[in-house]
Amino acid sequence: MSLATICSICKKREAFFFRPYSGERLCKKCFVRSVESKVKATISKYEMLRFDDRLAVAVSGGKDSVSLLHILAKLEQKHPKSSLVAITVDEGIKGYRDEALKIAAANCEKLGIEHHVVSFKEIFGCTLDELVKLHKTNQKKRFSSCAYCGILRRKALNLAARHVDARKIATAHTLDDEVQTILLNIFHGDVLRIAREKPVTDAVHGKLVRRIKPFCEIPEKEVSLYAFIKKIKFQSIVCPYASEALRNDIRTMLNRVEERHAGIKFTIFNSIERIRFALEQVDSKERLGECEECGEPASEKLCKTCQIVKETLQHNRHSN
Repeated sequence: MSLATICSICKKREAFFFRPYSGERLCKKCFVRSVESKVKATISKYEMLRFDDRLAVAVSGGKDSVSLLHILAKLEQKHPKSSLVAITVDEGIKGYRDEALKIAAANCEKLGIEHHVVSFKEIFGCTLDELVKLHKTNQKKRFSSCAYCGILRRKALNLAARHVDARKIATAHTLDDEVQTILLNIFHGDVLRIAREKPVTDAVHGKLVRRIKPFCEIPEKEVSLYAFIKKIKFQSIVCPYASEALRNDIRTMLNRVEERHAGIKFTIFNSIERIRFALEQVDSKERLGECEECGEPASEKLCKTCQIVKETLQHNRHSN
C-alpha cells in the first residue's frame, strides 16, 4: 500500500474514505469510531445529557434517525435500558410511512429498546394525506405540506415524550440539516429564530420537553456511510411531499458549494455558534402561555396545531 492509501489514524489498514474538510483518509474501523466519538464529544460539549436522563429518540426509520438510535444504544450500554426509549410518529403518508414503521420497529427490537408509535390520526383526527387533500383547493393555504407536517410532528413528539416520562428528546438533525435551517430562517426573514433552534433547546415551558441534536456536527454524508458500513437497515425512499420544500433547493446549493469549498458547512454552523449569544440578547424572550383549545404551550391564544386543525375543519365545511 502507498502512503496515500493508508488510514491516517491507525496507520495500518487501507483507507476507503477521504474527508475533504480535514484531509484525513480513514479505514472503515477508524471511520466508524470517529463518528461514534464525535457523537460522544458533541453530547459532552453541549452538556446534552445527565446520567439520570430518560431519553426519547425520535426514530422515523430513515438513515439518520436509525443510525442515531444505534449509536445512543451503544453509548447507553452502561446504563439501565429503561433510560432509552424510541418514539415514531406516523403522519399517515400512504405508501411511505408504512415501510418506515416496520423498519423502526425492527431496529428497536434488535436493540432491545422500548418503542412507542403515535399517529396524526390518533392525536389530531386526520392524517397528513387527508390534511393536504383538504387544503389542496384552498387558495388561502398558509403553509406547504412539509410545514404542516413539521408543526404537527413537533407537537406529536412532545406529547409522546411526555407520555413516556422522557426528560429529553434526541433528534437526528445532521450538520446539513442545521445549516439548511439557518439559511431557511434567513430566507424567510426570521433571523432571530436561529437563536432558539440550537443543539440543545432551552427550558421555556414545563410542558415542552427539551430537545438535543447529537448529530449536529456530523455531515449527512458521513451518517449515511456509517449506516452502510454497520449494515443498519433503514428506509431509503424519499417522502412524496419533500419536493415541495424550499429546503431541497438550499440543500442542492449547499452541496454544490461544499464540493468546491470543503468545510463551508462547518464554517456556517460555527459562525452562528459564535454569534448565538448576541442573537439571544436581541431576541425578545418569548413567554409561552397555554393554548385555549388543547392546553399545550403556545405564544398565541391557539397553538399553531389547533389553528391548522380549525382551518381544516372550516375549509372542509365550506367545501361540502
